[in-house]
Amino acid sequence: MIISGLSGNEIYCLSLKGIQPAELTVGNSVRSLGLTGSIGSSLQTLAGGEIANITQLISEGRHAAIQRMEEEARRHEASGVTGVTTELKTLSGYTEFLSQGTAVHARAGMPFFTSSASGIELYCHLDAGYTPMHFAMGNVAYALGIGRGLTGSLRTMAKGEVREYSDMYNGIRHLALWRLKQEAAAAGANAVVDVRIDIRPFGRGVVELLMTGTGAHHPKLAQGQVSAEQVVTSELTGSELWNLAKMGYAPVELVMATSVYSIGLVGGLGTMFSGLARGELDALTKLIYHARENSLELIRQEATRLGAERVVGNRLHIQELSPGLIEIIAAGTAVRRVEGIAPYSPELIIQAVIRDDDPLTVGGGGLAGLAGSVQLGASLERSVQRRVNPLGCLIAGIMMFIFMMFGLLAALMGSRGAP
Repeated sequence: MIISGLSGNEIYCLSLKGIQPAELTVGNSVRSLGLTGSIGSSLQTLAGGEIANITQLISEGRHAAIQRMEEEARRHEASGVTGVTTELKTLSGYTEFLSQGTAVHARAGMPFFTSSASGIELYCHLDAGYTPMHFAMGNVAYALGIGRGLTGSLRTMAKGEVREYSDMYNGIRHLALWRLKQEAAAAGANAVVDVRIDIRPFGRGVVELLMTGTGAHHPKLAQGQVSAEQVVTSELTGSELWNLAKMGYAPVELVMATSVYSIGLVGGLGTMFSGLARGELDALTKLIYHARENSLELIRQEATRLGAERVVGNRLHIQELSPGLIEIIAAGTAVRRVEGIAPYSPELIIQAVIRDDDPLTVGGGGLAGLAGSVQLGASLERSVQRRVNPLGCLIAGIMMFIFMMFGLLAALMGSRGAP
């Protein structure tokens, strides 16, 4: 009797490649930063930029958990682990790093591997010629810092791009990508597929940027032991990767760009008064449009430098960092034509494009329902707090003052007109 995390569709797809499901595997590591490390990280938080000791702590914890997961899979005499995840939890003030996945038995001669891909994604990778080798990741723990914070705050008084913020975010994202490629190259891979980007808080004033993916090898890409510069990266899904290979395209690099823009003090006042009247807010419209165009131009320049023909799967994400300060993130995969890159199968099977639904919904009574309610309440509270914009409060105050003055004037005129 085995307990597998793979769905029926995943099991069917992998069976076509001679891979069968095995047991669920788990690995964990509980760690503490320590007193000296806490003091050092606090000082680095004030300085801003990468906080090296926290980056190292997180990286060591994640790798230790993955290693123990692999050891458990080997005890089950598995050939590999697919669907690998790496999580971070807080327990009694300490940090637990948890990795889990589903062990599999592969055909004879296939080396032991770990992959972040689901069973369906793994099928697409294999059929497109990408043989999985090892789960890869790159992370950076960073803080804005007082220096950059003060400089950036002064820059936000002027309209336009806040280069202090843009440069820091761009540098951090490319550093995490570089570390991801280094880890893949060390495992003998020449590609990282199924790249995922995750940004999460880690303590007060600290954020971790994590990139994960599957280090893989394709015979039509760079041969032999490759350097980090030669490793290609892609955030495309397995079916997208397969379809592009069918058209003769292969990924070159995951390209990213960040632009942080401020509406400025004068623009903010103008927008405030414009907001009193109905209609388009011209300053905000032009600012957001220009920020998007700048991010796309940065991606276009990076893809051109890499020798790519086009950027596919591009996504634009916009968020408000603070009132009047917005961040635009653009990300996509640069691709180019490669000879002989076509998949092994003439057509992609229908099971490889079906997305499995999760039938488990936790709610209702009990501790799980209570925890969910508390979490929902907290998220709603944070959402309300985010929506309480100081500019909106000021406008509401002005409107209330005007109504009060009209009411007072009407009362005075009424008292004078009375006999």
